[in-house]
Amino acid sequence: MNRGLADVPSDRVIALPGAEIDALAMLIVRNHAELAAVVYRSAVRHAMPADFVHAAVDRLEQVAVELLPAWLPDVDGGVRPDTAGLAAVRAAAAARARRDRYPGSFLPDLATFALTARRAATTCLPLRTRAAALARLVADAFGRRKVVLLVEPADADGAVVAAGAAWLVYHGGPVVWLIGAGAAELDGLPKCWLAPPVTSSDLADEGRTVVGKPHPASHVEQTLEAALAAESWSAGRMWNQSYQSHRLAAPVRLDLVWPDERCVVEIDGPEHCRPVRFEADRQRDVQLQLDGYAVLRFTNARVTHDVGAVVQQIGTYLRARRRDIAEGRHHGRR
Repeated sequence: MNRGLADVPSDRVIALPGAEIDALAMLIVRNHAELAAVVYRSAVRHAMPADFVHAAVDRLEQVAVELLPAWLPDVDGGVRPDTAGLAAVRAAAAARARRDRYPGSFLPDLATFALTARRAATTCLPLRTRAAALARLVADAFGRRKVVLLVEPADADGAVVAAGAAWLVYHGGPVVWLIGAGAAELDGLPKCWLAPPVTSSDLADEGRTVVGKPHPASHVEQTLEAALAAESWSAGRMWNQSYQSHRLAAPVRLDLVWPDERCVVEIDGPEHCRPVRFEADRQRDVQLQLDGYAVLRFTNARVTHDVGAVVQQIGTYLRARRRDIAEGRHHGRR
């Protein structure tokens, strides 16, 4: 059955054989007011439906960690992961859990894990409870009603993934859409063909140069790219490129860079609050500035909740830099 994006059911497992997974995720970010898209790619084959369920829930947890502080604005200014700082974060998370009726210690434990990479030694929630809570939290952090998990199963993995996906939907977890050739051969699964088909070429912007792409696991990067793609001044951007200050320096990965304008944009998740990471970021920023680059840093939450303002600030800087270059006022090394 041919459908538009808004007509694809969001309450059951659906196969979308004709879509490309990254293009569909970007289309949802741009054009679907109700859904937040999470892409899941498996590095291994799932032997049982339960294997897929555990992996999918872990993927949702990873996204939730990346989105802090979008779901806990009290820590938006950063927090020290010492005893007092963590106690304050857990208290704020517990207050939200009571207000919005999240289960048990789910939010405090998740906030602790996001900031320290250590899991709290508390009672483990049942898998179905964790799946439903994570799906609800991620959707809320994106300001959407539901999460759709986009999965591209391998040919031999499709039936197992479909069974696990049905379990997730039944227990209140994310909606699951199965993409690509591996979904086309599944018997008994409703199939939709988007009209027109969604491919990467549909989202290309003629005349706007883009090198690289947002990380497929980062919905924050995908959100920013979707907003930048609508701006003519954003040409020349490069995603996730390696940079080396000199031959003996260790290479680093830049989230987003305009090399001609010497402008670097970094997007910081909660892990950047940790002391070791924070110090490494500052050292890298100093070296980039010595090399003539400006470094603009934004938190995940800022991009998620106010991407328009982020894009405006980047555009203001780039246009000013281009005026300086045109007038001969070069900055740093060339």
